[in-house]
Amino acid sequence: QLTMSLNSPNLLNEEKAQEAKRNTECLESLLQTPSSFQDNPLQQLQLASQEVLEKAKKSGRSKCPRCNSSRMFYCYTCFVPVETVPTTEIPTVKLPLKIDIIKHPNETDGKSTAVHAKLLAPDDVTIYKYPCIPKYEEKRHEIALVFPGPSSVSVKDIAFHLQKYTKKGVCASDDDCSREPLLKQAKIEPEEEKTSNECISSNRSEGTRLKKIIFIDSTWNQTNKIITDERLQGLLQIELKTRKTCFWRHQKGKPDTYLSTIEAIYYFLVDYHQEILKESYKGQYDNLLFFFSFMYTLIKDAKCCAGKE
Repeated sequence: QLTMSLNSPNLLNEEKAQEAKRNTECLESLLQTPSSFQDNPLQQLQLASQEVLEKAKKSGRSKCPRCNSSRMFYCYTCFVPVETVPTTEIPTVKLPLKIDIIKHPNETDGKSTAVHAKLLAPDDVTIYKYPCIPKYEEKRHEIALVFPGPSSVSVKDIAFHLQKYTKKGVCASDDDCSREPLLKQAKIEPEEEKTSNECISSNRSEGTRLKKIIFIDSTWNQTNKIITDERLQGLLQIELKTRKTCFWRHQKGKPDTYLSTIEAIYYFLVDYHQEILKESYKGQYDNLLFFFSFMYTLIKDAKCCAGKE
């Protein structure tokens, strides 16, 4: 033991030198060749070509076309790709409903995956920085919040639980039907033809009631401030219980079913497509993980090469 302790400084210096060499060789390798990580759980995704990201990786950081900041792949403050990643080569995803992302003010912009959703589905995603968020109370019959908790329900039960808002009397009179026709769906008889287009839309299936889904973008330790905000009270809460995260910044002490923001959005939409829209899923939303899957593989390979896994 004494001999080992006397020699330990030399041993540590040697180990550090070897580790530094391994890391250098690893990074050089990653910059030269595409990843070949074999057990990537995201490899079955139907993604657009990621060649544009491979090229950007080799050329290094580039400028944001709006703020001129130096970034890799995209600017996380302007929500646009950098100059080396042409917008025309980035896939665009059309979503079946609108998404609001409420971002905690202390959440580090560069670490958040919420921007992926805005980059890839710009027409359907809005990002708010708390406390500047909308008031949802008057629309709570068509909005849900993805957040785990004792009162959370599964995606397949969304329609059933949204129907309860009608029964609770959110819309109490016939006059209200012209303002919020969807709430009167359960009381409309087949022979009661409505002349307004809005009331005709109330004959649609219950699944189409959901118009917007809300996600909170923050560390799990920061969520309490947002989830207890009075503007989010009374909203139906959804929990994704069967999915496991692949996020490389997974927080210690939290279950692996606690997903990153972009994973939560993706898995919710897949379940919504199958459980509510009752349609077979054929990869329609896979490109939401266009950036995430590329970064996952890149970081996983770097860790393996460095001997950390």
